[in-house]
Amino acid sequence: MAGSRTFDFSVRVYYEDTDAGGVVYHSQYLNFMERARTEWLRGLGFAQAALRQDEQVLFVVHSMQIQFKKPARLDDELKIVSQVTEMRLGSFSCQQQIMRDELVLLEAQVKVACVDADSFKPTGIPARIKIALESS
Repeated sequence: MAGSRTFDFSVRVYYEDTDAGGVVYHSQYLNFMERARTEWLRGLGFAQAALRQDEQVLFVVHSMQIQFKKPARLDDELKIVSQVTEMRLGSFSCQQQIMRDELVLLEAQVKVACVDADSFKPTGIPARIKIALESS
């Protein structure tokens, strides 16, 4: 999957995202990356509510490895860059970077599993979603 295109999503750091020192609190980075993955799917035509209703699937984070490199601060405009790195039957892995200008602040490797919307048991990624992710 290396070489697949990237999806970019921008977010501004607000006061509510920071600690008393004006630095982004570590858990907020997870929210920024979740928003980027959600908008990535939405941009491919797969809104979360429709995935549940039409496809009977949900995407859930299975695991994540994060390297915090530099802090983001109040009022920074950040870019979250997402790219599929591996596609499997019932999951995909992606690399996500959070950047300020060209400086990488955080790198994460995220494994996202596809589960049945009712039972939460693992299931295969529907073919049309897999094709869209592989070509994005």
